[in-house]
Amino acid sequence: MSIKGPLRFLLPVLLLPGLTGCFVSPEGASSPGGVTSGSRLRVALAFPPAENLSPYGADATLLSRLGVTEGVTALDANGAAAPALARSWRRQSDRTWSFTLREATFQDGTEVTPAAVASALTHAKNAEPAPAALAGVTFDAKADGDHGIRVTTATPDPVLPLRLSSPSLAVLSPRAYEKRARGKTAAPTSVGTATGPFEITEVSGGSAALDRYDDHWGGLAHASGIDARFVKDGTARANAVRTGDVDIAEAIPVAQAATLDKGTLEEAGTTRTTSLQLNTDSGPFKDPRLRAAARTAIDSSALVEGVFEGYADPGAGLFGPAVTWAESKRVKPAGRAEPARPGGASITLATYDNRPELPEAAQVVQQQLQKAGFTVKLEVREYSRLESDALAGRFDAFIGARNSLLDTGDPVGVLGSDYTCDGGYNPARLCDKRVDRAVTEAIGTDGTEQRQDAAMAAEAAILGTDAVVPLAHQQIIAGVSTKIRGVLLDPYERTLVGAGTRR
Repeated sequence: MSIKGPLRFLLPVLLLPGLTGCFVSPEGASSPGGVTSGSRLRVALAFPPAENLSPYGADATLLSRLGVTEGVTALDANGAAAPALARSWRRQSDRTWSFTLREATFQDGTEVTPAAVASALTHAKNAEPAPAALAGVTFDAKADGDHGIRVTTATPDPVLPLRLSSPSLAVLSPRAYEKRARGKTAAPTSVGTATGPFEITEVSGGSAALDRYDDHWGGLAHASGIDARFVKDGTARANAVRTGDVDIAEAIPVAQAATLDKGTLEEAGTTRTTSLQLNTDSGPFKDPRLRAAARTAIDSSALVEGVFEGYADPGAGLFGPAVTWAESKRVKPAGRAEPARPGGASITLATYDNRPELPEAAQVVQQQLQKAGFTVKLEVREYSRLESDALAGRFDAFIGARNSLLDTGDPVGVLGSDYTCDGGYNPARLCDKRVDRAVTEAIGTDGTEQRQDAAMAAEAAILGTDAVVPLAHQQIIAGVSTKIRGVLLDPYERTLVGAGTRR
């Protein structure tokens, strides 16, 4: 079934009263070198910073979407590794890669040196928990001459250039890690320490101000800066586009799509899947038979038609239609437990309201589980107030929307981070030896076709545990003023505003 229309990328954040008048757009200011500055961009984002703008968690993509941070590499439109702070790279051996760096500076004025890049990667490696892109990976990064770094992995890692494109592995200046260097556990700060075309100058509870970084290695950005607001309510984001109070609003809800002029809707396919994660570590769903009962109770087609209004595909697996090769390689899960009668088993189902469709989806899932014999309490919070409890296993079930290729661009990456014993983002608390073996085998597999096959075998092993029930595969929809050009919507959801975005 093809996706019929813009399945809304659902990302909200703190609803601010009176959006009108919140943004200022100075025109015609002069930048260094006599270049005329473009207008500031007014952007409504869905999620507020959850971790003090650290790149090691949920804030990583917020930073990359605003053009603040960059990595050693990037992803191109086809999901291949592309140059970023590294101009080129080559594989020296099974375990060693060399990267040649371009001339660049950090936003604090210091040079991007091989030592600084190697240090930034080492800090990410030592973070607790480790960024999802590094799940199961051990490496050493060292300066290599005046313009390069050498990265050596403990075991062969054929997708290391993809891995280093992750927003969570953004390269920051040594100043960002000063508190950590003094033995403190503070997260690194990205304020004034990144390398992207825009620099954060101010952050308050519901907004952020960014100025153009005039010494960016790629040249001057068209816009002189960004005024960002974190607006939790999806209707408010859509209204702000409709009334002209913002230039760009991400995550327009399904229900609001029809209210916007066709010219202000921007759509893109996405590798995001909404799933039901079942807590395998404690509570009723520690029993695989009750997990099987929950799986058989779910009718994802009802979600697609009723909640997503046809702008989605029913959940087929961890990888949906936007991962174009997945369906032809999908392996049927084996070894599933026989469903047991729930007998009124009491569970708490949690989700977040930053993505407007998720609470609606949770209500439908709640009804379906209740019909099957579960007693279901629903808990809805804002994401930044929910994530830590979800990862700590304080809920029996959790509905979230996850981009399967966000962390690394490699299909194996999300499997290791989300479903292995040592995974850094594992709401299902899954720790299964068969799954770990399948993911480990996939991690070590070279060759595109072979790696895809191994990823689908690992997907089948994960689905066989019934720790996760795929619900729907989505699309992105954003509201964009007809005066704006160069908005960056990609299936990995890493970008939104870039150097070429302008009014």
